[in-house]
Amino acid sequence: MINILVVEDSSVVRDFLVFILSSEPDMNVIGTAANGREAVEFVKRKKPDLITMDIEMPVMNGMEATREIMSSIPVPIIIVTSSYSQSEVEKTYKAIDAGALAILAKPNGIGHKDFEKNRKELIKIVRVMSEVKLVTRKSKFSKVVQETTINKPAVDIDESKINYKIIAIGVSTGGPQVLQKILSALPASFNIPIVIVQHIPPGFMEGMVEWLNGCTALDVSIAKDKEELKGGNIYFCPPEYHLGIDNKMRVELKEDAPGYNIKPSVSYMYRSVGKHFEKKAVGVLLTGMGKDGAEELAMIRERGGLTIAQDEESSVVYGMPGEAAKLGACKYIMSPDKIVEKLISLNK
Repeated sequence: MINILVVEDSSVVRDFLVFILSSEPDMNVIGTAANGREAVEFVKRKKPDLITMDIEMPVMNGMEATREIMSSIPVPIIIVTSSYSQSEVEKTYKAIDAGALAILAKPNGIGHKDFEKNRKELIKIVRVMSEVKLVTRKSKFSKVVQETTINKPAVDIDESKINYKIIAIGVSTGGPQVLQKILSALPASFNIPIVIVQHIPPGFMEGMVEWLNGCTALDVSIAKDKEELKGGNIYFCPPEYHLGIDNKMRVELKEDAPGYNIKPSVSYMYRSVGKHFEKKAVGVLLTGMGKDGAEELAMIRERGGLTIAQDEESSVVYGMPGEAAKLGACKYIMSPDKIVEKLISLNK
């Protein structure tokens, strides 16, 4: 049984979340709170398995409550919010910085066409996050680097002799935390363009880009169609598009791509990058649910490109990188610290 605390100042939304969660046989809402202070006090008395946390609340907001809870009695926290105002999005990413694991938009009402989709997404995230072994920013990630030989190219590539043209990163649940860790450690002299597909609710991409821009020496932006990639820049795929790169290093955004059910798709990006850049491509697959990108990462490796997956110990959810590891899609399986070291070593 998953014991849940629902933190939300709107009584209507609070009751709606309780209704959705309580309808599941393996979930039990053990309490509710109307503000962050009530949430902190509740956790001191009775520790839940998971917290759904609103951001804008009276007395104490969700960001402050997350910071206080994670610093004293760590509990998996999901941010569930509906406002895309600059102030709320900023607080949302500060909550992620403090240790919250994921961001979800508040579900639409029962009569809405997206209700069932929203409900299933909330339930799925709650189930997965309730089992997460918390990884905090102070955790000491494994320094062990695993090197795999399955799907190894017929001719082993000497990385030191390759002039890598592009780094493609795929990430989902738990992504903002690990991206912040990796991107903030790259020096201003890093000159390989980076393209990223991050699964995230619409309305939160701009806030994440702004947050990351304050953490890294590189320029972070949302990719624009036909834009030419430049060194020292990081480009995020817009949430409503698929992202490809042509052979002239230009962005190609597509609203629809037959055969790709997730949008944006890591698989779509990897296939494009592997096709056009082959051994000069780097594919990195980080924490996330499901298997988006795993098979296509193997394709990059088979074409001579360098492939890396995040290790299980440091992943919030070892779905996508775990699938890649099973397929032998990654040359290296690494902690974020080691991924940073490897990427810096490729910079020329």
